[in-house]
Amino acid sequence: MDSLTRTRLRRRTHLFIFILILLTTAQYADPIDVLRVLGLSENMEGVSLEAGLCTSRRGTEETDLAYKIKKIQLSAPTKQLFPESNFPENFSLMTTVRAKKGSQSFLLSVYDDQGVQQLGLEVGRSPVFLYEDQHGQPTPELYPIFKKINLADGKWHRVAFSVQDKTVSLYLDCEKVETLDLLRGDDVAVSTDGVTVFGTRLL
Repeated sequence: MDSLTRTRLRRRTHLFIFILILLTTAQYADPIDVLRVLGLSENMEGVSLEAGLCTSRRGTEETDLAYKIKKIQLSAPTKQLFPESNFPENFSLMTTVRAKKGSQSFLLSVYDDQGVQQLGLEVGRSPVFLYEDQHGQPTPELYPIFKKINLADGKWHRVAFSVQDKTVSLYLDCEKVETLDLLRGDDVAVSTDGVTVFGTRLL
């Protein structure tokens, strides 16, 4: 495979299996492609390419490509995601994913410099939206849980969690399915002094 073909594959891959943090504090904020920042590549052990969400699109012969990930852990300083700004108070996390049926895992986690998990995007049945502000709110027993949702049914899904003030909404396949309370404090902050981890949680 020549370098031009690799570049095209890599570019197409990022379109169809990605994690984005969309800054909703500014009207025209640019999304952050977390996998690009973390340097995910099909050349890594445990990572390969396969057909993505759409195997055919009108007007093009190209097939969507996705990363197939067996087992991997990637991490980077969170400041690489936000080199010139703080983590936004209101934001969205978006992914296109097909999880193994029956699996339960955290796809993305953000830790502070003390190793405290501040943010966690879980994929599975009744997924938890893990969020803790600088004062430890909400406490674990008050984390929002989307009890009627199964993100690990072996099918492709477009998933988005949108945080606005003291609520979090789940969008599944472009439809809002539920909005839950996010009992965080006022003037909240998520530290960017720690690390962002893809593929697992730190123990």
